[in-house]
Amino acid sequence: MKTILLTLGVSFCVFAASAQTVVSTPDSTVEVISDKHRVITNKFFQNWFIGAGAGAQLFYGDHNKQMKFGDRIVPAYEFHLGKWFTPGIGARVAINGLKNKGVTQNGSHSTGVVYDASQFLYNQEFNYINVHGDVLFNLNNLIAGYNPTRFYTLSPYVGLGLMYTWDEPKAKEVSANIGLFNSFRLSDSWDLTLDLRGSLVNDSFDGERGGRKDEGMLTSAVGIVYKFGKSKWDTNIKTVVRYTNEKELNALRDKINELARDNNALKQQLAEAKDKTVTEVVVDEKNMLAAPILVTFPINKSTVSNEARVNLGFFAKVIKESDPDMTYCIMGYADAGTGSKSTNERLSKERAQAIYNILVREFAVPASQLEVNHKGGVDNMFYDDPRLSRAVITIGKYNKK
Repeated sequence: MKTILLTLGVSFCVFAASAQTVVSTPDSTVEVISDKHRVITNKFFQNWFIGAGAGAQLFYGDHNKQMKFGDRIVPAYEFHLGKWFTPGIGARVAINGLKNKGVTQNGSHSTGVVYDASQFLYNQEFNYINVHGDVLFNLNNLIAGYNPTRFYTLSPYVGLGLMYTWDEPKAKEVSANIGLFNSFRLSDSWDLTLDLRGSLVNDSFDGERGGRKDEGMLTSAVGIVYKFGKSKWDTNIKTVVRYTNEKELNALRDKINELARDNNALKQQLAEAKDKTVTEVVVDEKNMLAAPILVTFPINKSTVSNEARVNLGFFAKVIKESDPDMTYCIMGYADAGTGSKSTNERLSKERAQAIYNILVREFAVPASQLEVNHKGGVDNMFYDDPRLSRAVITIGKYNKK
């Protein structure tokens, strides 16, 4: 039995490196670094999973070697509930059981049917349950980095539990469990699983002490897992800009100083305005174009923050003082990696409508100058960052036909 448990611990390794995009110009170098081994930690009620499975098992008792292999196989079931704390480490509480089947010489759990009279062996059957907690290690994510679309993952696990039989003679023993949890991705929410597990208990669990130091079970179960709450992780992305031209560096310093002055001026306006909406913008030209504006949203939300409203106020001022025959497009987006297609379609539409309502109702932008549209769920649009896809982009100005 110990040899089998050791065999279950053997697994494979796959190596990968962080993704890096480098864009060079004569004056600067921009690096966008996405480290697959670093993600943004999710909240407690995210990354949970629940599963069930059925299969077969073998019981290793004192006299199992005297039985034919086919006579020792019995059906088994399992249920489990767990959570991934990181892409590589998780935990679960599991319950498995049904019954064990073997042979006995002292009559413990005997069915009364003689199995081998020459060795004084009788058929043995008894019901049991094994409740255990396991720590899982997703080798693919730990070694190769996080990949939400990976088809196959291998997660070795170890755990302790309590194994109990209520048939006479009753027994309750601590169980040690080790196994390989194999997952095959069916969708963002569903996995097909193959759980290979070995369990060890004290030699007296079947009511008979023999030459073995321990008893146990080898179980194989095919099942299904449902992942609820947010099941994905946001990759930790870092953007590095290096300037190699002294003139460009000085220009950057001047720009930072200018932004600092503008920021202080804005803070002063906000303090003086109190409950009034700040929308005072100095427009030098009548036909000045409003710069594109990006408004991001929390996951699964279409609410607009007060900070975004301030920016929309500036944007509205430019629109109203520009050519009234110009039209601006409000385009809503959602993150394709989160939620279903129908949910993302609804979210992108609601987000675009929210920006439209603020511009028209709060800042009196003529509705005739605005067009509202939505794209549904899209893959990462900027810097491979899904948070920037949960957005509305108001961009462009063109003459109405």
